[in-house]
Amino acid sequence: MQQTMILGILVFDRIKEAGRTQEVLTKHADVIRTRLGFHELSDNICSRVGTILIVLQGKPGQWEELQEDLARIGGVEIKKMKFDYLFK
Repeated sequence: MQQTMILGILVFDRIKEAGRTQEVLTKHADVIRTRLGFHELSDNICSRVGTILIVLQGKPGQWEELQEDLARIGGVEIKKMKFDYLFK
């Protein structure tokens, strides 16, 4: 059985937490297949709130380590989507 895990990460204060978040993502780069980050940006404002979507590869134990490290950052919220499927 194959598994795909997608994490949604909401960073409440990008200015305060971006550095720590980046350190964790870099530490676990070997399990991140795809990463997409965005925040609100206009001529007048650059939002302090940011959202990151990551698609994971590797083993579920590695995914748990990443999630635990992210959870230690006070200013983030994590949501998960997990897909299980069979190749025929």
